[in-house]
Amino acid sequence: MTIAIADTAPIDDDRRARRNVVILALASALLGAQMPVHFVLGGLSGQLLAADKSLATLPISATVFCSMFAAPTIAFLMGRYGRRAGFMIGVAGGACGAALAALALIQGSFALLLVGSAFFGLYMAAQGQYRFAAADTASAGYRPKAISLVMAGGLAAAVIGPQMILPLTRDMLAPIPFAGAYATVVLLNLVAGPILLLLDIPRPKRREKGAPSGRPLREILAIPRVRAAIICAMVSYALMNLVMTAAPLAVVGCGFSPDMAGTVVMAHVLAMYTPSFFTGHLIARFGAEKIVAAGLFMLFLTALVALSGVTAGHFIVTLILLGIGWNFGFIGATDMLTSSHEPLERPKVQGLNDFLIFGMVTVASLNSGALLNGFDDVVTGWHAVIYAIGPFLALAAGALFWLHRKRKAAR
Repeated sequence: MTIAIADTAPIDDDRRARRNVVILALASALLGAQMPVHFVLGGLSGQLLAADKSLATLPISATVFCSMFAAPTIAFLMGRYGRRAGFMIGVAGGACGAALAALALIQGSFALLLVGSAFFGLYMAAQGQYRFAAADTASAGYRPKAISLVMAGGLAAAVIGPQMILPLTRDMLAPIPFAGAYATVVLLNLVAGPILLLLDIPRPKRREKGAPSGRPLREILAIPRVRAAIICAMVSYALMNLVMTAAPLAVVGCGFSPDMAGTVVMAHVLAMYTPSFFTGHLIARFGAEKIVAAGLFMLFLTALVALSGVTAGHFIVTLILLGIGWNFGFIGATDMLTSSHEPLERPKVQGLNDFLIFGMVTVASLNSGALLNGFDDVVTGWHAVIYAIGPFLALAAGALFWLHRKRKAAR
């Protein structure tokens, strides 16, 4: 009898997990479409409204900066009140951010655009928890597949955002540029947000006063695999943001149209999420560390292609390689982390992980605009952005090598 229960429990768990994966993937597809829209229009709107053009990407930095501080707070609230409560805070943040961004464009206020962009950070922090929520009810064997399938929902977001919302609505409130697209994002949050209320993830049992909440963070962070996972996730996300934030401005600066910038971003987002259909299978077969290493190699190829030219083809291939590198590096690092701590430790570990990730992403996005606009011509600035990839890659590669040496020494 004991054996029968042990055998059927993972199946029951995965039945629930698969249902949650469908809901989370759908939310990622619909609600996630607002992020590529904002990442295209945030920099362009900033360049339109900012007196100092070197601050053009500051709206994107405001989004990521807010995410950095919102991530541990939302993780804590999810640990106390459940996943759905935290996700609905994110939906409210996305709706408010889009409304304020539209109003900022109508009034010509760069400061108001920054405030609206900061509200987008609430949604970004909540969306970052989709991947962890997918793992909550999944068995160990299904966990990497659940994570990658939820991430695959971003594939539809890549089409809905840059190819539907952006071209169809950006001039809807003409002559005010881009305000129509942001107004549409408000509606998107209001209509699609309730999907997340269908999630079936048990609310964590409230810990009694004085009861332990798992190991202390310092003890968890002393685990080599945890440290390597966090570093590789930070680097993968930061490099993606560094290059992606600058890319639309570089494309337009090199003489191409905003529609071309949207095409480049679409290619990038497609490349970010298409591999998710098989990334989980690759992790299950080869191990998360090898997939992360493959992602870092793709990011290295990104730099080589970007430095070889600034044609439309170069931009598209560069952003495709960037997306694949992010996918392998970030999903692989997520699986490394989720398999290295206990359920009681989720809020503090996952909150700290995303705090550190968005902290480094904030630094990357701030430097992205400064590097791109810090030179006399856009090509030199674009190359400066790409050269900045080197130190980050060295850090992540060093972390993986260090983990390999630790394991070899332990054996």
